Amino acid sequence: MVRNLGPSPVPVPSSAAELPFDPDPGALPACGHADRWPWLQALRRQRPLLLEPWLRAIEVGQLEPEPDLLTVLADQLDADAAVRLLRFWLQSPERTPSLPNLVGRVRDRAVADLLGAALTDGGEGRLDPPCQAVLLPLMGHQRRASDFPLLQRLALQPGPRQVRQSAFEGLSLGLSAWPLPALRSTLVSLAHDLDPLLAGAAVDSLARLPNARSPLILLGRTSLEASVAERLQRRLRALPASTLLLLVHGRADGFIPPVFRSLAAELEQRRGAPVRLRALTDPSPLPPEPLGDPLSLIPLFLLPGGHVRHDVPAIATALRQQGPVRVLPFLGAWPCWQRALAFEVAQGAADRARPRWLHHPIAGPLAVRYLAHLERVTGAACIQTPETDGDLVALAGDQLGGLMPLCLGASRLSESLVPLLGESAAAPLLARPGLREELLQALEVLP
Repeated sequence: MVRNLGPSPVPVPSSAAELPFDPDPGALPACGHADRWPWLQALRRQRPLLLEPWLRAIEVGQLEPEPDLLTVLADQLDADAAVRLLRFWLQSPERTPSLPNLVGRVRDRAVADLLGAALTDGGEGRLDPPCQAVLLPLMGHQRRASDFPLLQRLALQPGPRQVRQSAFEGLSLGLSAWPLPALRSTLVSLAHDLDPLLAGAAVDSLARLPNARSPLILLGRTSLEASVAERLQRRLRALPASTLLLLVHGRADGFIPPVFRSLAAELEQRRGAPVRLRALTDPSPLPPEPLGDPLSLIPLFLLPGGHVRHDVPAIATALRQQGPVRVLPFLGAWPCWQRALAFEVAQGAADRARPRWLHHPIAGPLAVRYLAHLERVTGAACIQTPETDGDLVALAGDQLGGLMPLCLGASRLSESLVPLLGESAAAPLLARPGLREELLQALEVLP
């Protein structure tokens, strides 16, 4: 390519008050010339700048696409001009990274199409890894959802390090445009990468996603390279957890059994944020000041009975008079909890007939649908508590299968089963270590 030495430089105005500047590609001083910088400054002030002579001069080799010239032109490039310069770069025998980096950030479908064509299966063979590495971040800058699979594949699959890192940079630049579940899964995979720099950057990007605490905590339960694990902890400290208000049934006068108090204390230590308890039976009114900001209300109820359908919304309404409140579904609706119940059933059902959940009476179409769903998921039948002690004794003594109380903490139901089944079989759910730990882990990852 012929380097332009240029004729004698034309006079450059020192202020806007002087004669109008008439830009001419042939008059651009050569690199290193003392007049080049003020000349380019005057060129930058041309609004609008007629781009065609400059594009043509670069395409025919009259001008070298030097970074300082491209910086000036990039301010006024439209999509068509950017495509022309990128095509020129792709067809050039010598491809320096400065041109695409400066002109390829025009967000437009035509630019995105050109980048995609250059980087797809048909184009990858024509571009060496350094050139691919230059274009991949620009593809991410376009934020086109259809480009996610290519960036994802190149970031995850074994290949040249610079290509993988550039594909990841493209993912990071377009973070808000990609499908969230697939993006989160990709970043979690990259956090386990053998390249600690790539893995650490994946943790940083994961922390930028909505509700990032949950995936970060789950990631922290896996084996990570030491520097990556340290970075993850720093990101978690920068994402403070919300205050949790655990709503339980309680006993007379608002008494909360110790099993819930110990659960709340351990959960508070794990989350590093306040965890409060409230019993439905508590006769005292809600405090006038906010319990936390932000506050998440967690109804620790196992069935969609009247408490869930009426009392929880009423409490949420009262709390919202003090500040914003996030209300989660009742615990029994959580898929992870249902899976934990199914595992508990499977652990104890090897030597007996079909187990049965013994639950408090609930009625209505919603209750019928929920109980049928719970039976399908856990494999245990759902039996309503009999009205009389005699019927309960008969139910416990039949051979149809083992009884298990469907209650979180000790209650009249679980206590009535102790003489019939023994303390171990009649233990409430939070007295079973596996279920207690499952609940703690599910609550720990909440925002």
